[in-house]
Amino acid sequence: MRVAYLVNQYPKVSHTFIRREILALEALGASVLRVASRGWNDAVVDPADEEERRKTHYLLQQGGAPLLAASLRVFMASPRRFLRAARRAIAMARMSPRPLPVHFAYLAQACRLRELARDEGVGHVHSHFGTNAAEVALLCSELGGPAFSFTVHGPEEFDMPRGLHLGDKVQRATFVAAVSSFGRSQLYRWIPHADWPKVKVVHCGIDEGFLRHTPASTPDSRTVVCVGRLCEQKGQSLLLVAAREMARRGIDFQLVLAGDGELRAQLEGLIDAYDLRDRVRITGWVSGEQVRSLLLQSRGLILPSFAEGLPVVVMEAMALARPVIGTHIAGIPELVRHGHEGWLVPAGDCAALVQAWSELLDADADRRQAMGCSARERVLQRHSAAAGARRLMQLFGTPS
Repeated sequence: MRVAYLVNQYPKVSHTFIRREILALEALGASVLRVASRGWNDAVVDPADEEERRKTHYLLQQGGAPLLAASLRVFMASPRRFLRAARRAIAMARMSPRPLPVHFAYLAQACRLRELARDEGVGHVHSHFGTNAAEVALLCSELGGPAFSFTVHGPEEFDMPRGLHLGDKVQRATFVAAVSSFGRSQLYRWIPHADWPKVKVVHCGIDEGFLRHTPASTPDSRTVVCVGRLCEQKGQSLLLVAAREMARRGIDFQLVLAGDGELRAQLEGLIDAYDLRDRVRITGWVSGEQVRSLLLQSRGLILPSFAEGLPVVVMEAMALARPVIGTHIAGIPELVRHGHEGWLVPAGDCAALVQAWSELLDADADRRQAMGCSARERVLQRHSAAAGARRLMQLFGTPS
């Protein structure tokens, strides 16, 4: 069976785990067609993403005319199916944060995907995220296209399950992958008990570059790294409040915010307002190799997140034998155990964040080594890209 991977935007800096999953599937002999709505001219920092872009089919790249033509062809070939899919698009617009014309645009993309799947011999469509890509895949199946499935990551899907019609998407999918047990539980909240068996936990895999060599001991560095998009849900503003308190106490530290995003200007302002310019720097977007280098030079990873799924960077830091400070939310406690692989603190608790950060800086080499070894062993057991791909191969082969 040939599988199409459908993503709203591909490639993307924060979605390298999708690339790893596709490559792991292909290493097992799968044939994967890459399809995305957007991303053909976005900036990327990883050379591997340039190669992925050359392999990807873009539904919106040539504008609206090809989509309109595809819609007319699908309508002429099967008017009943088209009208049924149109009714489904109208239903999806109810309670949605996006207006009805946007959902009709998803229907047009589904028509184009339907033709592409037919021409390319695709027997199954898998999308990442339960948002618009999952809706396009659902509408494509309504048009007579392949069966579909999707992976739910969170937190966006869990923030507005009704607006996304998450339950309807699960009902019509052959299966749904959740990246953590927590994610599975959130899906259970919005679907009938009869649909629970459709939800499978499939862990994201980590880059082989983080696994290839046994990392050296944690360096005696005063630097901690926070990796992620600069946005409200990642909690970097609270981290800077904690950094100000650390500086007030006279604690020696360096903090690297690796990433970029809509809050960068605000965070830069806080760095200046808190007089932290000599202690904190923002890198902008970085490649996977740059993330690896930053983590290897650091004492550990710190993530003050307010909302998450299961951050891939936690897996990467643990694979490099680096202790992790994370918040006790979503899937993070399924991987990081307090006192074993790092520290877990209540989300939004600045005092607890300062305490954990101080303990990491005070930890001697033996304690850091023990935490790092435990972290690496745990992630190797749970987050192999090859194991995840084998699981997906089995699921793709399940009859609809």
